[in-house]
Amino acid sequence: MSMLEKYENFLVKNVSTISTLESSLRSVTWFLPGRFKDADLASEGLSAILHVSSMYHDTLLARVVQSDPHWKPILPIPLHTRYTRAWSDKETLYKWTARSLELIRFTQLLVEMLLRRKVSDKNRWRGIVFLETVKMVLRFTLLKITTRPLLSPPIPERDIDPASMPPSSTHTSPTLAPTSPSSSSPPTPDHLKNNHIPLQPNALMLTPSPPTRADTSVEDYLLPKALTTSSVKPSMLLMKPMSSPLEWVSECIYIIRPWIYASMLSTNKHKDKALVTAFAMELISRSLRRTPSNSADLEREEYARRDRDILWYLLRGSVWETYSRPKVEAVVEKTANTPILGVLSSIVKDWIPLVDGYYYYTAP
Repeated sequence: MSMLEKYENFLVKNVSTISTLESSLRSVTWFLPGRFKDADLASEGLSAILHVSSMYHDTLLARVVQSDPHWKPILPIPLHTRYTRAWSDKETLYKWTARSLELIRFTQLLVEMLLRRKVSDKNRWRGIVFLETVKMVLRFTLLKITTRPLLSPPIPERDIDPASMPPSSTHTSPTLAPTSPSSSSPPTPDHLKNNHIPLQPNALMLTPSPPTRADTSVEDYLLPKALTTSSVKPSMLLMKPMSSPLEWVSECIYIIRPWIYASMLSTNKHKDKALVTAFAMELISRSLRRTPSNSADLEREEYARRDRDILWYLLRGSVWETYSRPKVEAVVEKTANTPILGVLSSIVKDWIPLVDGYYYYTAP
């Protein structure tokens, strides 16, 4: 057995422990900046390693789920996972393009930190523009394959919480639930064999009585148990293909927006107009995109995420320098000596120089 196979077996048997370790180390990365020299580099290096390893672990666990017919996921598979997994299984080019795009996203800030320490500022911006160019090409490749609005992230996410799974053994996987219960009942403990008084069943094991008219209606009782339109749709049809030219223009503007923003920031001539240009392209893309139907849950979720991302403009360019940063610094100064809040304010204070100095901390 090779080292890789040994590691994969170890991962499957200890996935809950590894997931807890990943989560703990990821939390540590938030506290490292400002603690020692090059702490920001160490923090981002650890974060990049964790994200890349998690992507590999998710891929492995998904392969285990698909290859073992005796197990099935405990929770219903999210729409995002169904859609992205269907495309990954159908199109090999989609799978590797999406993985490459995520790999760049996980490591782009680390690359920028290394460039800032090794090369001039001009060459650092050349490296950033190069990364944005590669990402733009990859996104257009995904758009050509799917002919649908892009999702972020474009790869399936981990849809099972390993910490909530039963403990692993030689016959069970810690990330999955058996499709059928065990044929033999557990043995009665010795100290209960002479007990002739029946134990009261746990409340969680009792079937709840149907609701009465006094507390809820029949519709309220049945609605959570009903299947939605998205639940019965084929995975490939969870997102409709784009049909009109305006829909294509909207998505193309959204894809080239980060590249335009980075290219303008890299030149002193257009640096002052970069933020306004990117924000205008954001609004144009938003106004041209189609309005999803009530049954298009996945598309509505993606557009809602894009709308929330507009708030990141408060941490970019002149808006950050003249409006957001002074307010953040004022709050940090006022809460510096306050219990508990003082700890949070010190963390925020250590992160302010990083937002000032690195493009990818707040990049679109």
